[in-house]
Amino acid sequence: MTGFTAFVRKEFEEIRKTSRMWVLPGIMLFFGLTNPILAKLTPLLLKSTAGTQSGLVIQMPDPTYVDSYRGFAQNLTQLMIIAAIIATAGIISREVRSGAAALVLVKPVSRAGMVLAKALGQVALLAAAGVLGGLVCWGATMITFGKAPLGPLAAALGLWAVLAVLFTAFMVLISAAMNSQAGASGIGLGAFAVLAILSAWGITRDYTPAGLFGAISQAAGGEPVKVLWPLATAVVLTGVLLDLAVHVFRRREI
Repeated sequence: MTGFTAFVRKEFEEIRKTSRMWVLPGIMLFFGLTNPILAKLTPLLLKSTAGTQSGLVIQMPDPTYVDSYRGFAQNLTQLMIIAAIIATAGIISREVRSGAAALVLVKPVSRAGMVLAKALGQVALLAAAGVLGGLVCWGATMITFGKAPLGPLAAALGLWAVLAVLFTAFMVLISAAMNSQAGASGIGLGAFAVLAILSAWGITRDYTPAGLFGAISQAAGGEPVKVLWPLATAVVLTGVLLDLAVHVFRRREI
């Protein structure tokens, strides 16, 4: 993979100098900060609303750190994955449309190096966003509820990272194959919807990456999870998707 190191440096420099550095971490920071507050206030608001309705009584248990963690996990598996899909949709096609890919690839550098460097940069950005959001959620939960064990939150974030890397690999493949960023986003969102639906079906939930959707929420709540097959299939599928992305981009006209 000639030029891989140079591509990696270029990718991190691009992240540092553009809005990419702030968008995904900013979204994660928002979720980490607001979920503990919402978990604390939502039952109070519901009880207050019920009090204005004659004869209506709502019995709800007092909120705990588990409610905060599960709310955060729900945002991770839904809104954050969707944001990551959209952000990654043009990761390679944007370089092709702008002519930057043609300019760089006339030098003795490989297309494989470019594809894998793009994927690595996006994964690093998502990892940084996850760590930032997790730390903020943990701190805000500790302040709000007085208790915030790190174990469940770390487990949920680890499982989410595997799912996020899988979707990153898929979007790198789609972006390597087509020019339209909007079209790539649509395909990515469609794949997300399909996998989310499959997470409700026993076989696919237990033996494919679809099982990670429910496992992330369960882990955030401190429940035991069985994720050997979902993790294994997600890792293998990620490798296959990246290999396909390299193959497709090698055959693409620049």
